[in-house]
Amino acid sequence: MKHVKSRAKAAITAFQPGFFLHLAPEVIAELGFPLSSFHLTIAATAWVSPFEFGFLDKPSTPLSITDNIVNGIFAIDIILTFFVAYLDKNTYLLVDDQWLIARRYACSWMVLDAISIIPSEIGRKIFPKVFRNYGSFNMLRLWRLRRVGALFARLEKDKRYSYFWVRCSKLVCVTLFAVHCAGCFFYLLADHYTDPKNTWIGAVTDNFHDQSIWIHYMTSLYWSITTLTTVGYGDLHAVNTREKIFEIFYMLFNLGLNAYLLGNMTNLVVCGTSKTREYRDTIEAASSFAQRNQLPGRLQEQMLSHLKLKFRTDLEGLHQQETVDSLPKAIRSSISNFLFYSLVDKVYLFRGVSDDLLFQLVSEMKAEYFPPKEDVILQNEAPTDFYILATGAVDFLVLKNGVEQVVGEAKAGDLCGEIGALCYRPQLFTVRTKRLSQLLRLNRTTFLNIIQANVEDGTIIMNNLLQHLKQLKDPIMEGVLIETENMLARGRLDLPLTLCFAAVRGDDLLLHHLLKRGLDPNESDNNGRTPLHIAASQGNEKCVLLLLDFGANANSRDSEGSIPIWEAMVGKHKAVVKLLSDNGATLTAGDVGLFCCTAAEKCDSDLLEEIVRHGGDVTRPKTNGCTALHVAVTEGNIQIVRFLLDQGAHIYKQDEDGWTPRDLAEQQGHHEITQLFDSYITTQLPPRPPPHPHHHEEPRRVRFLGKFKSEPSLNLSAFPASSGPRRRRSNSSSFYNSPAEMGEKKSSISPRVDNVARSSYVYTARVTVSCPERGDVAGKVVLLPPSFQQVVAIGRERYGFVAAKILNKDGALIEDIELIRDGDHLVFASHE
Repeated sequence: MKHVKSRAKAAITAFQPGFFLHLAPEVIAELGFPLSSFHLTIAATAWVSPFEFGFLDKPSTPLSITDNIVNGIFAIDIILTFFVAYLDKNTYLLVDDQWLIARRYACSWMVLDAISIIPSEIGRKIFPKVFRNYGSFNMLRLWRLRRVGALFARLEKDKRYSYFWVRCSKLVCVTLFAVHCAGCFFYLLADHYTDPKNTWIGAVTDNFHDQSIWIHYMTSLYWSITTLTTVGYGDLHAVNTREKIFEIFYMLFNLGLNAYLLGNMTNLVVCGTSKTREYRDTIEAASSFAQRNQLPGRLQEQMLSHLKLKFRTDLEGLHQQETVDSLPKAIRSSISNFLFYSLVDKVYLFRGVSDDLLFQLVSEMKAEYFPPKEDVILQNEAPTDFYILATGAVDFLVLKNGVEQVVGEAKAGDLCGEIGALCYRPQLFTVRTKRLSQLLRLNRTTFLNIIQANVEDGTIIMNNLLQHLKQLKDPIMEGVLIETENMLARGRLDLPLTLCFAAVRGDDLLLHHLLKRGLDPNESDNNGRTPLHIAASQGNEKCVLLLLDFGANANSRDSEGSIPIWEAMVGKHKAVVKLLSDNGATLTAGDVGLFCCTAAEKCDSDLLEEIVRHGGDVTRPKTNGCTALHVAVTEGNIQIVRFLLDQGAHIYKQDEDGWTPRDLAEQQGHHEITQLFDSYITTQLPPRPPPHPHHHEEPRRVRFLGKFKSEPSLNLSAFPASSGPRRRRSNSSSFYNSPAEMGEKKSSISPRVDNVARSSYVYTARVTVSCPERGDVAGKVVLLPPSFQQVVAIGRERYGFVAAKILNKDGALIEDIELIRDGDHLVFASHE
């Protein structure tokens, strides 16, 4: 609104009436300026016009100047009215069409508004003699007073102002205006009468024309107010016939005005005490009812406490639920979400459920206040609702041998009555407030309807409930837990349960019941895990057999590439592995590379052998190019390294960052593994790119990684984790070395290739290639090819153009392959 006000004032200052086409009258009424001064001009008109009509025969300098200023303000108002949108009463749409606005105004009040702004000096010259009287013409301006009613109507609806004082102000203004007008008219009758002594004022004052005009005005007001209040003293009274006729009509008018004033004042006073009267009547009725039916004293106290709380909340504005219920559903949901979402999110029953379910539940909760010592739930009553304690505290009571015993207490954030509502049994406890408490009530039927549309969340809620019952370690709760589990197994609960829930619990009876009800045996959770994955990981043969009998896919993959047979192998459940294998499960249906890396990370050689026995290739990489040999070298497990080498794992297999197992062994200082690699080096040489068909080069000199001090040090990037997303590396610290650690090991890193290997193998340098012109600044590490033409070919393949020149990172031109050293950064550039 502040922004609208500033724009409106700027539009008025710059005279841009088009701005008001986008404003409703209610918005314009909030602008403050110039409408506040505009209303002051209306008040001035209400006083000046009758005064000039009754007491002045010709223009008076101060009043005439004021009249013309007010006329100018109203002239501006007439112009702006052509640009103010209006509300169509038939369609309740805001009309901002300028032609329709102009037509509506021209056909309604424009003529009278235009007449009311004509200056009195001009009006006396152009109008007939009847209207040439100075005061008579000014009375036409009282037409402007119609704006006063609209002003008070807006103020009565404005929450910033007290309704009581606005109404009182309106009554005072009406009274003062009636008294002012009657006094002016009554003096006019005496002033224009032929015999001044035969008038109401001439009868008591000789030569009253010689007195001051303000004395006449005060005398007229005195007569008017005493007559209006019907307490006239008789000292001023009508003398001639015209005065008597005027006084007759004035008294008749006073009858209606007094009735209006008294009625309004009575209504204002009665409204202030009506709530108290209703409260007393309600208390008396409740007390009579309790005595007539001989209710126990504690129950009478509860009745009266609840009625008192209701009355107090009405006075203090705490009846929030009644206020919220009167709003549209979308607004109610937003309010409930703002007030109670953080509270409900911490309740144990809803731990782990989706945000969508929480939002739906919060939207259906009803906030209620309970006074101290009031029963919220009674023991053994039907479970129709359960509650979340928002504020305050309650006691849990049990009736034993006719005596109530406190067995527990709940505070803010705790649940009441949820066990009875969800386990389909009468309420276990009486819940009684200890002090003034606010509780969120949730109907069980509504809750179950929401859960039916959120099956996975329903499973989480039931699992949370069962876990809570186990943690209580209470004999009563243990019995409830056993009974609930039996009902689950027999399928006698209405909560929607999934096969994954039954598989997690290892409950083959519940699983069989759900499968017989037609649930899909291949259903999966958010991670793609099926009930067969869960049952296999737990080694539950009965559940696995049930799922397979009902058509579960033995080779289903989850989002990480895991399959049921692999879950059983990791858990060492050989019987389940055999059962799955006999039913068509194959290890190759999953991500074998992931399985091998996981086994290597666990340093589990038996698991690797199991993979080989089931046809798995332990040399296969993961999606990031990492193999089991990479992981085994990182873990420093020479036994698994030797096993993998015997199975054909390649020493020079690169991952996506260009690291080979041999690089890792040298970088981490695993001397035994490096020596083991040296024994395999004659049979595993790194692949060399084929030579160009028309280019022959002499073999390049041997380059050893990090040997020459003149070469820049290698920028060793961190090797990616080799384990699956759900597993952690057991010893990752052995791989990631700080620069200081690498400096300490530098002296120990030396060529570990024997003379035979050196004579038969040329080490290939690694370089970084990039092209800033194509948006690649960081670049990628590649093996340096044997010829300069093949370096150019790399640029053509990666960036789609033939580089005109190749620069190093400092911008120097490189013209020969022999100038490129290990670790250099090559930049492909065009002619520009």
